[in-house]
Amino acid sequence: MISSELLAILVCPENKTPVSEISEALRDKINAAIAADALKNRAGEPVREPIDGGLIREDEQYVYPIRDDIPVMLVDEAIPTDQMD
Repeated sequence: MISSELLAILVCPENKTPVSEISEALRDKINAAIAADALKNRAGEPVREPIDGGLIREDEQYVYPIRDDIPVMLVDEAIPTDQMD
């Protein structure tokens, strides 16, 4: 869980829009896709490590993974949500 103070200052590194924490349901859906080897990050690389949580961009197009309580706020590491459809 991200502290409210940190969440208040974090923004998408690409377009500087706010981010918010993803739901447990979306986290579970992402982790199921990772386990099925069916998920790629924005750089086109397979996502192999499960996530503890995530921060979703305001337009809900990308999720920035949280691993070991650390948000990975790198554009190439973002997970496109269109893979969840």
